[in-house]
Order: sequence, then structure tokens, then C-alpha cells
Amino acid sequence: MPDRAPRNRLATHEVTNQPPPSGDRDRLADDLPLREALAREAPAWVAERLAPLGRAVGSEHIQALGEAANRHPPALRLFDRHGRRLDEVAYHPAYHELMALAMEGGWHAVAWQQEGRGGHQAHVAALYLLTQAEPGFCCPVTMTHAALPALRHAPGVAARWAPGLLAHHYDPRALPAGEKQGLTLGMAMTEKQGGSDVRTNATRAEPTDDGWRLGGHKWFCSAPMSDGFLTLAQSEAGLGCFLVPRFTPDGKRNAIELQRLKEKCGNHANASAEIEYRGAWAKPVGPPDRGIATILAMVQQTRLDAATAPVGMMRQALDEAWSHVQARHAFGRALAQQPLMRAVIADLALEVEAGVALCLRAARAFDSAARGEGGERALARLLPALAKYWHNRRGPGFMAEAMECLGGIGYVEEAPLARLYREAPVNSIWEGSGNVICLDVLRVLGRHPEALEALHAELVPARGQVREFDAALAGLERLLGESPQALEPRARWLTQRLAQCLQGALLLRHAPVEVGETFCRARLGEEAGPAYGVLPSGAPLAAVLARIAS
Repeated sequence: MPDRAPRNRLATHEVTNQPPPSGDRDRLADDLPLREALAREAPAWVAERLAPLGRAVGSEHIQALGEAANRHPPALRLFDRHGRRLDEVAYHPAYHELMALAMEGGWHAVAWQQEGRGGHQAHVAALYLLTQAEPGFCCPVTMTHAALPALRHAPGVAARWAPGLLAHHYDPRALPAGEKQGLTLGMAMTEKQGGSDVRTNATRAEPTDDGWRLGGHKWFCSAPMSDGFLTLAQSEAGLGCFLVPRFTPDGKRNAIELQRLKEKCGNHANASAEIEYRGAWAKPVGPPDRGIATILAMVQQTRLDAATAPVGMMRQALDEAWSHVQARHAFGRALAQQPLMRAVIADLALEVEAGVALCLRAARAFDSAARGEGGERALARLLPALAKYWHNRRGPGFMAEAMECLGGIGYVEEAPLARLYREAPVNSIWEGSGNVICLDVLRVLGRHPEALEALHAELVPARGQVREFDAALAGLERLLGESPQALEPRARWLTQRLAQCLQGALLLRHAPVEVGETFCRARLGEEAGPAYGVLPSGAPLAAVLARIAS
């Protein structure tokens, strides 16, 4: 008898021609450019300490936490059930677990506990990896890390707060600082009328019998559940820097009212709030008329982190795109075998490798400066601004290109590329938008000629290897000879060219010849353009692609 059992010949849910589940990955072991940069720039202990973090960040568990923290953003709780003010933010448990991963690993503290001995390289590399779990929660990690140099302007305050800020413990409870095992610190500078022009801040600071009291409104306060905030306020002496704790010395809630949480384009896992100081108790940090100089010690650190985070996000996007195109077939072969797709992926890989090299070189400058090396101190002033500007300029287009490699599924929220795309602009805006950063580059070059001399010493050893690099370097030298008035309208071009030439020099000196030469031809040559995937004729795609983990 023939088999007459009904068959559903219209079944559609057999999944074919899609990449397999990613599974657990090791984000350090799989990242050859990062491992090479660490071997070159950092002591051996840094890579050894980072190894467990690389495995954790690449695990399915931590990746799922990042997705959950984005899908369940923080919520504002102004009052308890009886009407008492709380002024608290409630976070999803995934956010707290991610914070514990960073803080209990000591990645907010390592730069200071190992200062001058590779601590800054360890912090920057860890931030690069942590960003690949979820970028938003890295904001309070960065600010806590960056607060220590500012607090050093007030030794008494630093002595009281440093043990908690350096503790390898995450304690999210809303309690006075003295009752907690670990502390986090944020900042609140921006006001509606001023933005980057903090000299126009209107928040007032008044001396009283029990300390200083602050009154005013802050337009942006990231991580408003931090245990304290560095803030700027005007007094009779001028614009000063103050530490405003969440609780007053007598254990009561400080008069810091949360007005609302910002509904942001991205950065969903992290809360950003408008706050009102209503006679909030505060402690001065540094001279009363030197608030900007004091808080710039913090900003210099956060800018390096804001330069590193986009490179971490680009690495995650590159991994997603490369995994997809290796498994996805079209027109008879895998996308990874299609010449044009290979050019796109190789170009993305070059961008990540150049970014890793620049971030780790800047971190080494910070550690070397801590040891008193003058040239490195000059580089530490300049490199964070160069890297922050250029890496963030490249980020949004990078995310869009990686998304396009996946096609439609790259555009949906189930893939991490959608949230990476929304996240991409934030580090460009935070801690100085593009124009502010470029003007700061001009200021450093004008006031600190030793910074240009140190940069020149980094660039010159790469001369003579690639025609495009030599021509770009000669053009830079001509441009730098122009007057400050002529340079200001061209500050963006100058900053871009300085960053690209330094990236090229680092790759020519330290990466395989195929990588360094291709990067310089693609970024500095006649065929250079804004789009990814436009590589020069004869580019060694196989050699570049071989450096991405399969």
C-alpha cells in the first residue's frame, strides 16, 4: 500500500543559510591586534589579568545581560508609597550584574593601584572589552576611575573617599558613603544655558556654618545613583569645583532632586538625569577659582575612555559581520568569498586595528607620564583628544556598514548592531563635541610645543616606507606652519590628519607590512574617501582578513 500519510509540503520554519549560534567566545584570545598591542605596550601581567575578563565578556551569559540591560532601561522613583522623596533610579538586575563584573574585577581602580606600571593600559584594554558586553554601564565605571586625579586637588577629601572608590566591590545601595564597601562617583557640569561653555554656569555655591551649600539646575547628570558628584558652581571667588555626596555628613539624604530621566537616542542601559541642587551640602575640591582646571584632571581621563569605547563597539560589530558573511551564501558561494564583501570587511578590520593601536599607545603615555617622562606627559595631553575625535567620527558609519553586511536582520533589535548604531554618537558628544575637541587640540599645540615635538618623534620613524604616508606627513608639516588664525577653520582637518598619520605610523612600525601599507594607502592616498570598502588596487585582502578570528 502506498504511504498516504499527509505531508506538510508548505512548512517554512527549517532554518538554512544562517550562521550557527555564536556560543561562548573568548574576546581576548580571539583579538590578535589587541594581544599584539598589549605585548608591545604593556607589562606581561596586564594580559594575564585580562584573560578571565575576555572569556567572561564573550560568554553567552554576559552577552544576554547586555541585551537585557538595554531592553529594560532604568526607571525613575521620585517618592516612596507614603510620599517621601526618594530621588532614586531603579535598574534591571542585568545592569547590576554587569557593574559587578567591572567593579569587582577592579577595572575602575587598576590605573591608580598600578599607576606607572601598566595600570592605564590595563584599564583601557578592560574598557575596550567591557564595552563589548554593553557600552552604557561603562559610564559610571569610567567616571569612578577618572575622579581620583581631580580629588587629589583636595587631599583631605581624597583620603576620605579614595578607599571606597578603589575598592573591588560593587554596592548599589543608597546609603551614606561611610556605610558602604564600594563607592562610585559621577559628575554634573552641563547646564541649559552653557553646554561646553561651563564658564557661564549659573549654579551658586554659598558658604555656611556647616560647609558649602549649592543651588542650581544641572541639565545632564549621568549615573545619578552614584555616591557623589563632582560639579562646578559659582562663588564670590569664581567658578569652583565641589564634591556633592548623596548623603550629608549626618547621614541624611542630600538636597539633590532628580527632575526627570533623559529619553536618549541610545545609551539605554545608563540613566542620565536632570537634577536640581536645593541647598545641597558640598565640599570644595581645589582652589575656589580653579574649578575648570580641577575638573579637567577628570576630563582628561574620561576622554581617553571616550576614545576607547567606540573602538570596542567597532570590534564587536566587526565580529558580528565577519561571522555572518562566513556562514551566509549568495549566488553560489559564501559572502566572505565575494570580492567586494571581502574588501568591506578588510577595511573595517583595518579601522579596528588602527584604533586599538592608538588607544593602547595613548594609555602607555599616561603610565609613562606617571613615571615622570616629559615627552610622554606631552603625548598624554594630546593623544586622548586626537583619538576621541577621530574614533568617534568613524564609529557611526562603521556600524551602518556592519549592519548592511547582515542585511535586514542587522537592522532589527535582536541583533546587537541596532543598539551599537544608536550608541555610536554618544562618545562623540560626551566630554566635548567635535568642535570643542579640535579647538582643544589647537590649544595644546599652541601652549605646549613639546607635545608636537613628541608627536613628531612618533611619526618620523615610519617615514620612507609608503609614499602616501610620506606625502601626508609633508602636508601636515606645511599645515602646522600656518598662523593660529588660519588653522582654526581647518582644525577638524588638522585633527583628523594628525590622528590618521599617527595610526598609520603605529601600524607601519608594529603591524605586519600588509596591514600598515594598506592602511596608509586607503586612508592617506589619492583613493581615500569617506566610505568603507574602497581599498586600493591590489590590496592584500587575505592577509588582513586572516587577522580576524574565524
